[in-house]
Amino acid sequence: MQPMQQGNAADMTTTDLWRLSATALATRIRARDVSATEAARDALARLDAVNPRINAVIAHNPEETLAEAAAVDAALARGEDPGPMAGVPVTIKVNADQKGWATTNGLRLQRDLIAEQDNPVVANFRRAGAVILGRTNTPAFSLRWFTNNQVHGHTKNPRDPGITPGGSSGGAAAATAAGIGTIGHGTDIGGSIRYPAYACGIHGLRPTIGRIAAFNASGAERAIGAQLMAVSGPIARTMADIRLGLAALSQPDPRDPWYVPAPLEGPPAPQRAALCIAPEGMKVQPEVEAALRDAARRLEAAGWTVEEVSETPPLQEPAHLQAMLWLAETRRNLGTVIAREADPEATVIYGYMERLCPSPDLGAFQDALQRRAGLLRQWLLFFERYPVLLMPTSGELPFRDQSDVASFEDFQRILAAQLPQVGLPLLSLPGLAVATGLVGRVPVGVQLVAGRYREDLLLKAGEAIEAGGVPPAPIDPA
Repeated sequence: MQPMQQGNAADMTTTDLWRLSATALATRIRARDVSATEAARDALARLDAVNPRINAVIAHNPEETLAEAAAVDAALARGEDPGPMAGVPVTIKVNADQKGWATTNGLRLQRDLIAEQDNPVVANFRRAGAVILGRTNTPAFSLRWFTNNQVHGHTKNPRDPGITPGGSSGGAAAATAAGIGTIGHGTDIGGSIRYPAYACGIHGLRPTIGRIAAFNASGAERAIGAQLMAVSGPIARTMADIRLGLAALSQPDPRDPWYVPAPLEGPPAPQRAALCIAPEGMKVQPEVEAALRDAARRLEAAGWTVEEVSETPPLQEPAHLQAMLWLAETRRNLGTVIAREADPEATVIYGYMERLCPSPDLGAFQDALQRRAGLLRQWLLFFERYPVLLMPTSGELPFRDQSDVASFEDFQRILAAQLPQVGLPLLSLPGLAVATGLVGRVPVGVQLVAGRYREDLLLKAGEAIEAGGVPPAPIDPA
């Protein structure tokens, strides 16, 4: 396993500010060493230079970006504090409302759905002083671990165009990995933050439900399954930037009734982690196992106690219940919308999912919600003994692009490899994808899991793993 490429942040000029982390760039802007306008111009130039090769950002307005940066500079000139992310360029996934922009969610049906107000994630980024650089691609309906649709096109992985950039936040991860913005906003209901981060060789945090407020005024109220499982979170190249993005995004907003004002730092916990190579006996490629053992060694070198375990609390059962709950709701109306959208790949994937998950009756739906409490209890008791779990992000290295629509058998294999992605959202637990290196030019990494609202433990462990290797630097698309 090879380390990530590492850029040299020394002697940065105003034409390579895009290489800096969000944390470093905000520090320089707040010190007025460089201006937010200079950072924005450089970020826009980077977008123009590399985005045509990867199609990660599908909409942007340079005038708006420069106006936001100028407002940060004006605040600094007045002696005001513009916020902890002063002038930092960020991207927003196209399934989140941003005032004046279409919330397409990768759909032709929604290309004229113009938001009249910002989603809380956009509002909180702005309040922290961040500058919105552009909107990033997602598959139709944000449905896949691959990123392609009929309205915005196909996003490519900047490390290797032959592998998926992940999904559904594939545009966010591809942009961030290529240095188009420092932090990407993503959403996750079944791996859509963690898997794109893994596939693009960077980091991604799925927070606990309620940690980050979110709401799209442009759409209908979300169904109960999505309310229990869907979250927004940051994707970044460094753990410090994940920490910065989480702090910015976790501010309160009354529009989200699920929001919980939990402290970002919980009570002290032992530096003890469980290592599970193959949860519930799932197949794990040797390169993935090697990354897990390497991460465990890095934790131990940082003073953590790591104990290998053969089993975790259930993943298969919550994964099945998650699919049942989600499909029970989407069968009520989404099937009709999928037919109207007529996206061939989304249609195929939705059909595969329906084949794997028969429609439940009301009793089965209620049983699933009832069973959720017992499953979550098992996990919370596990975290009493092991505050952090180290496990695969996926059982395989990033998949060949578009391989999920090759056949039903390919989809089943991919779904089996993604058990660590889909087994957790029903339980509302936080998960952190940590990049650890490359196999050739294909990224590999690990996943950390902790108890509810213990993102602080994930970040602490993630920082130890990152410190034991070479942090990812922005790359030129292959």
